Amino acid sequence: MFVFKAAVVGAGTMGGEIAQTIAAAGLPVVLKDVEQKFVDQGLEKARQVTQGQLGGLVAKEKITQEDADRQLEEIVGRVTGTTEYEGFGDADFVIEAVPERMPIKQAVFAELDVVTPGHAILASNTSSLSITEMGEATSRPDRVVGFHYFYPASIMRLIEVIEGDETSEETVQATMNFAQQIRKQPIRCGEVPGFVVNRILNSAVSEIWRVQEEEGIDVKDVDKVVQESKAAPMGPFFLGDLLGLDTVLHVAEHLHESYGDRFYVHRGMKELVEAGNLGQKTGRGFYEHG
Repeated sequence: MFVFKAAVVGAGTMGGEIAQTIAAAGLPVVLKDVEQKFVDQGLEKARQVTQGQLGGLVAKEKITQEDADRQLEEIVGRVTGTTEYEGFGDADFVIEAVPERMPIKQAVFAELDVVTPGHAILASNTSSLSITEMGEATSRPDRVVGFHYFYPASIMRLIEVIEGDETSEETVQATMNFAQQIRKQPIRCGEVPGFVVNRILNSAVSEIWRVQEEEGIDVKDVDKVVQESKAAPMGPFFLGDLLGLDTVLHVAEHLHESYGDRFYVHRGMKELVEAGNLGQKTGRGFYEHG
């Protein structure tokens, strides 16, 4: 199956960038959220990312500013925002990027099952939840698959393609092809808690969390050491703020429930989330954000 049009549900931290990756590859994409202000934020994010990418090419003298301006309007013009399911009737591939809560995701998949054509693949950007359970909310579990981007979606090339118990081989192959169509590098993985990347990443990060709390080290000092050692582009606490502490906490708790105490849940993070301080999206987390 070849994808001619795509759609994204959820214009939050990842949704706008996901839509941008599709539009930058030359495909029309619909971006939906429940309120217009969220849709507008997602559209603005897509524009900002595109401007940054094209600005880099201008700075390297690979294209002219005139070319950049033209390409900017072409790319953002392929993204259509909506608060309804307008434009989903002819979408070939839909990516769900709503909050990491199974009831919310199942509700979205049940709606997508009704508003999309029967051949459409319904994909989830989940970082840890069961694809099989999402598929159970539809009449086409064989066409439900995981399609997990990594932050920032506009830069990171890796995508996890996760198959649930009912996902067909045809769906997996079409999804792998679509990832390559939008210039991403897919890896195929089975449905286990954390999939591949988060299971590896969190096994290391949870040890940093554990030591930081046991030793009472300032989180900024930890992040500074990690970044200066070039072990990662940024420290785990600042990264958590960017990703959304509620999402990071949910994954950490899920892995702890699945694999036991070798996956640590940061108590300070849990307290921040309970207080509504979720990181960059709320203005405060481990750091203050303007």
